Amino acid sequence: MTTVLQAYQFALDPTPRQRAMLGSHCGAARFAYNWALAQVKAVLNQRDAEASYGVAEADLTPTMNWSAYSLRKAWNAAKHAAAPWWSENSKEAYSSGLANLATALDNWHTSRTGKRAGRGVGFPRFTSKRHRASCRFTTGQFGLASSDRRHVKLPRIGLVRTCESTRTLARHVERGTARIRSATVSYRRGRWHVSFSVEITKTEPNPATTGGTVGVDLGVKSLAVLSTGETIANPKHLDRAQRQLRRLQRQAARRVGPDKRTKRTPSNRWHKTQRHVSRLHARVSNARRDGLHKLSTRLVREYDTIAVENLNVEGMKRNRRLARHIADVGMGELRRQLDYKTTWHGRAMIVADRFYPSSKTCSDCGVVKAKLRLSDRVFTCDHCGHTADRDLNAARNLAGLAASTASCVGTENTPAGNPPKTSSAGTGYRHGKTPDGTGVNAAPQGDGSGTL
Repeated sequence: MTTVLQAYQFALDPTPRQRAMLGSHCGAARFAYNWALAQVKAVLNQRDAEASYGVAEADLTPTMNWSAYSLRKAWNAAKHAAAPWWSENSKEAYSSGLANLATALDNWHTSRTGKRAGRGVGFPRFTSKRHRASCRFTTGQFGLASSDRRHVKLPRIGLVRTCESTRTLARHVERGTARIRSATVSYRRGRWHVSFSVEITKTEPNPATTGGTVGVDLGVKSLAVLSTGETIANPKHLDRAQRQLRRLQRQAARRVGPDKRTKRTPSNRWHKTQRHVSRLHARVSNARRDGLHKLSTRLVREYDTIAVENLNVEGMKRNRRLARHIADVGMGELRRQLDYKTTWHGRAMIVADRFYPSSKTCSDCGVVKAKLRLSDRVFTCDHCGHTADRDLNAARNLAGLAASTASCVGTENTPAGNPPKTSSAGTGYRHGKTPDGTGVNAAPQGDGSGTL
């Protein structure tokens, strides 16, 4: 039995009063964040001014401590003057904003000093009202309602009705196999949501129904091609919604929208159209995520080892002709889901090296072709004459790579969220199992590079 952290998200159906209170709590978190950031910037600017005038290092203004505890201490000392209305919201709202700032400052500092790998992190900026509203509760009365399974409890807000049943999480809590650690409310896609961070005990996973190794080649023409010969069609959710999306965008263009130059306020009809656009994008996103969850769950339940490519999705989206189609597939999301689901179910996940030529290698004799254009959808080996579909050939090579790296062991992520480098020969790494065969709790892997 293993213990993992799992999130349970529910859409909320609050009353008008509760909706106002949720917005007030998220606004309080934003206010505390901006207030503390202003204090930090004031201290840094004062130190820079003193240093420019040649003040000795020992006489400089002391550097402000950026820990969440120090920021909360400073806030408690100044909240009566800075925000006389602070008692209208739970103290957790302000603590949430201060904790977010402490994390942002720590990320900036470690990136600036070279202790954090990956892309550089800039200094935190002030958040506006247009920023996604969110607030986190770690103490107080929060969790599931004891009276029924259609309500959740939140501090100072009370019982809030959910749009779906919470029975799945409630059964885990009643059995004692789950403990709710925190609750995060957020306003996304025109709806309020609550996400519970749950420490849940997983029982021994069931054995795979099919077993063995499967290679998964992702693409645009087909969502995925398996080494077994099965092809999963690409549903193209965003493409199907383009006609309706264009109509709504033309409608918004005809209505009075915002103008920064004249400071014109947009009309109510323009806001109404924007809400329709937001709901349409939300419907597309939900359909895409649901399909990827079903595919990843099925692969994890059927196979012991899953081999995928380390695709550089962001680099692939630089192709302006394919960017929208690549983004519609959700390659990075499928990789993320496979990553943690293989860990939960005790399976192994092999990630091929970024430059492993899965499409150019013959799955029959192993000879690598010198050139293979993206328009060549059928692979023909110049050495042995083997012919196969391009994606199927790549999937079989990934399955063969997984079999050849079965002796490797899994490693956790680097701080930047990227998997470690592998050899130029294309050997992958094994994720999800330790040498004794037990699962490890590793963070989701980042996206790498590859070809379609």
